[in-house]
Amino acid sequence: MISITEIQKIFKGKISLNEPLARFTTFRIGGMADYYVEPLDAQDVLNIVNYASKQEIPVYTMGNGSNVLISDEGIRGIVINLEEGFHYLRNDDGVIFSGAGVKLAKLVDFCIQHRYGGVEMLAGIPATVGGALVMNAGCYGGETADYVTEVTVVKNGELKVLKKAECDFGYRRSNLRGTVVLEAKFKLPEGDRKELSNRRKELLMKRNESQPVEIPNAGCIFKNPKNNKAAILIEQCGLKGQTFGDAMVSQKHANFIVNVNNASASDVVELIKIIRKTVKEKAGVELELEVKPIGFGEHEI
Repeated sequence: MISITEIQKIFKGKISLNEPLARFTTFRIGGMADYYVEPLDAQDVLNIVNYASKQEIPVYTMGNGSNVLISDEGIRGIVINLEEGFHYLRNDDGVIFSGAGVKLAKLVDFCIQHRYGGVEMLAGIPATVGGALVMNAGCYGGETADYVTEVTVVKNGELKVLKKAECDFGYRRSNLRGTVVLEAKFKLPEGDRKELSNRRKELLMKRNESQPVEIPNAGCIFKNPKNNKAAILIEQCGLKGQTFGDAMVSQKHANFIVNVNNASASDVVELIKIIRKTVKEKAGVELELEVKPIGFGEHEI
């Protein structure tokens, strides 16, 4: 059991009890977190992580709340949000330092203003730098990790600086899960500000035309199978518009599930099961989740 009085002795940031998480997620779905904390610096993170470890309390890090499905029962443990203390950006002679709490759109704007390219395609992804690195988010041929050189994390209760190779980045994965990402260092190619701005604008328009950005969602639900597209498989199986409760397979992009009114996490889970079963039976393909379920315990999705 956590003692708030004890935490306040070692923690400078904000602490909330029984915090509803739905409003912090792009899906607008999820129960309450036992403890929701907003650390102000690396020492705050170290202190809260080590305190939780001694008390055997689970710790979860949440960025912008995209690419996650939080259970209706919420999260038993501590949820860390880094946007308050880690929203900084700086350019050090062509090397971009970004706090983990920086939104990707802000990172892209900053880089373009300083005439650096390579990240324009990330502008429309509703994620923070930390969350995007953990899953190596990407689109339109680019990934968050493309120009990363180092990542600073809290791992096993210690502050560590990992070289890119140590992060084992791959398609929608890394070995950063289980750590708390604090900062990333990027080395980007120089570019023309106007050209970079135009490319960002074109890709944002493309995203807005092809994805249901106007309805709450968590991004792509499934990873693309090898040599195929999850959206194409789902659409070919006649699942566009399929519903369960208030969760629906998007009519705009079949690899998105949208919250059309007041969907619950259980609505989404049941719809995921329907999609997987149908695609397996009709196309012979086992779809793998890209969205990260949190708070479901031993119940597999």
